[in-house]
Amino acid sequence: MKRFMLMHVGFQKPTPEIMAAWGKWFEHVAPQTIENIGLRNGREVSKGGSIDLAMGLESITGCTIVSAESIEDAQRLAASNPFVSSIRIYEMMSF
Repeated sequence: MKRFMLMHVGFQKPTPEIMAAWGKWFEHVAPQTIENIGLRNGREVSKGGSIDLAMGLESITGCTIVSAESIEDAQRLAASNPFVSSIRIYEMMSF
């Protein structure tokens, strides 16, 4: 099995309905889940300095690391997610 990072993109203030949908999704993918990570208080650092990152529709707000046979299998898991804007999928490599 390979490992994939599903990066959750987009933020909106959670409602009870949104939280319930996420809870159902986490239960659905639990057999393939290695880790769930939420993100907040971001900062971007570049050669020009740093800026605080606001939470919005373009924000990376968390990730779920899953075990799957292929990126297509990981995509099927991501497609059932109640995402705000999108989910970005990356295959993970060990160094």
